Amino acid sequence: MLDYIWLLPTLPLLGFLMLILTAGHLPKRAVAIIGAGSIGLSFLVALIIAARFLVSGEEHFVKEAWTWMVVGGFDAGFNFYLDGLSLVMMLIITGIGFLIHLYAAGYMADDPNYSRFFSYMNLFMAAMLMLVLGDNLVVLYLGWEGVGLCSYLLIGFWYTNSENGYAARKAFVVTRVGDTSMAIGLFLLFASLGTLNIQDILHAAEMQWAVGSGLAAAVALLLLGGAVGKSAQLPLQTWLPDAMAGPTPISALIHAATMVTAGVYLIARTHTLFELAPLVQTLIAVIGLITLLMAGFTALTQTDIKRILAYSTISQIGYMFLGLGAGAWSAAIFHLMTHAFFKALLFLAAGTVILSLHHEQNIFNMGGKRKQLPVSFYSFLFGSLALTAFPYTSGYFSKDEILLGALEVDGVGLWLWLGGVMGAFLTSIYTFRLFFVVFFGESGRHDNVKDFGGWNMRAPLFILMAGSLFAGFMHLPLDIVFSHGESFEEHHVSVLIHGIMIVVPLLGIGIAYLFYGSRKLSTARIMVNPFAQSLHNFWFNGWGLDTLYNRLFVNPFLWLARINQSDIIDKIYDFLVELSRTANRYIVQTQTGYLRWYALTVATGLVFIITLGLLL
Repeated sequence: MLDYIWLLPTLPLLGFLMLILTAGHLPKRAVAIIGAGSIGLSFLVALIIAARFLVSGEEHFVKEAWTWMVVGGFDAGFNFYLDGLSLVMMLIITGIGFLIHLYAAGYMADDPNYSRFFSYMNLFMAAMLMLVLGDNLVVLYLGWEGVGLCSYLLIGFWYTNSENGYAARKAFVVTRVGDTSMAIGLFLLFASLGTLNIQDILHAAEMQWAVGSGLAAAVALLLLGGAVGKSAQLPLQTWLPDAMAGPTPISALIHAATMVTAGVYLIARTHTLFELAPLVQTLIAVIGLITLLMAGFTALTQTDIKRILAYSTISQIGYMFLGLGAGAWSAAIFHLMTHAFFKALLFLAAGTVILSLHHEQNIFNMGGKRKQLPVSFYSFLFGSLALTAFPYTSGYFSKDEILLGALEVDGVGLWLWLGGVMGAFLTSIYTFRLFFVVFFGESGRHDNVKDFGGWNMRAPLFILMAGSLFAGFMHLPLDIVFSHGESFEEHHVSVLIHGIMIVVPLLGIGIAYLFYGSRKLSTARIMVNPFAQSLHNFWFNGWGLDTLYNRLFVNPFLWLARINQSDIIDKIYDFLVELSRTANRYIVQTQTGYLRWYALTVATGLVFIITLGLLL
């Protein structure tokens, strides 16, 4: 059965081809069956393959599909690689992806471009599966760029709205910065090691590069550039909040199980390269820590329900980067898995709330909806508890492992841990701020509403609720991938450390309740202070990074473009064009159609040539 691993990206790809070739002529029921069914079949195949692989006891499996290209010493096979890491990723992508597709079948039911939506979704899934299953960096990069293209199509799905088009272009351009860095890294890897097969690269790098070598650091930095672009980390995180312009199922797919986790997967897959560059590895942790704190403060100020969750995603990916930088590889992937459950749950529940309230997204126009929207209420409750690392929910176990791993980093471990705990504090405040504002207090503008959707929208919510609560008890088969066969070492820390990590999120929930649940405290008194108002606006606008990038990059580029509109080169070409047009007008007049005129022209030409020859 392992030989059929190629079916995983192929089935969604076939679904895409069937939908795109029928060009919207199929009934919506058939479109939903093809779109969601292809992902469901892919998930079923993934389960069977995972079971066979785990039973076999093998460390890895390679399926050689075909030789893609051979150029000189470069040999790129279209091969698939299966180990503990790719197994976890394929199950997350297909499993969560199937639930989102099932939900989308109801959510997008009234959209006139129903077929186009599912075709893009299927292509997106195929690209993501190719990314995580690729045996070499060429196939991985093909999937990497495929995901980027599909994100552009999906974010800008409602392209008739200019803001949506802008958000799609912004996501495409910003992530291209990281993609370019990654591409240069691939060229450098091939030039240095002579291969782009991932496992051969890791083995050769260990043999040829010393720890801390300049070449290892350069490659690691270039790959890190690609990772921060795709995973929306500092300084390339600005595209992700604007990506909320797309339909809510797209937001769930991008944020929970696919695109933003690609950077985390890339670093984890090539972890040996980063271990050979310890300074770069520490930089990953620092980037993750700064990003998670910045995103946490920004989320505190947002009013759009989807943008709050978007900044939450940036923050949680920051935790994954913190784990990667601390060398807690398994913990980072563990958090990736638990995050997929509770973040998909929160986004899909947000979509239900939005539709139930007639496309309202401002949380302060909602209020008091816990009785009217019971399914959404419990979805948000369980998802929020997992997100805030409430004891014994899924997020508690994964975030705990990351923070303990950060604590053990030499030199800066305590600071990384303190920053991570501070991030958990912020997470609990902004998460339950959202929860209390939407479901408690006085009713907002919309009364007499009920949960939107049928079983196909509610069933995924119930499954994701269970995953958000209990996924933390799973044991992922990652020990061999990251420890060369050694078992994962348990952390031995004081009861005080564990107590702080439990109490701090609970304290944040309590503060959120006082301000937004019971209303015993009011933010209005704080906002009276001009400094507080300025700080609020600064955080609300994403720390002014968009403004900064416009001034540093966008405006100078536009200035240069305006100058080059009429530069000397353009004038030369304009002159040549005008000269050609003028010559053409006169030459055309010589074409009379009379034979005697053509004979006279030939004779005149001959006389001229003979005369010129005699003179010279």
